[in-house]
Amino acid sequence: MEIIKNLEGNTLTLAVEGRLDTTTAPSFESEITSSIDGITSLILDFKNLQYVSSAGLRVILSAQKTMNKQGEMKIVNVNEEIMSVFEITGFTDILTIE
Repeated sequence: MEIIKNLEGNTLTLAVEGRLDTTTAPSFESEITSSIDGITSLILDFKNLQYVSSAGLRVILSAQKTMNKQGEMKIVNVNEEIMSVFEITGFTDILTIE
């Protein structure tokens, strides 16, 4: 997994490439936790995300809960496979996906 960060003012975009699974979720969580202080808009760009596991979903949910307190979070460029996981798990009801 690779994470590309782009900070513009109070908006942080994290472009995630590869697999978000049990092995990579801790580093993704660490990246989010260390980067969102003072951020009012978090954008997760999943254009090149190939797979997400339950461990990855947990990190996404945790980020959503944090951002609900300090601003907004949205997920963009979700492919069919990842969208299917979001739909099956009910995440489409709690996340902003564009």
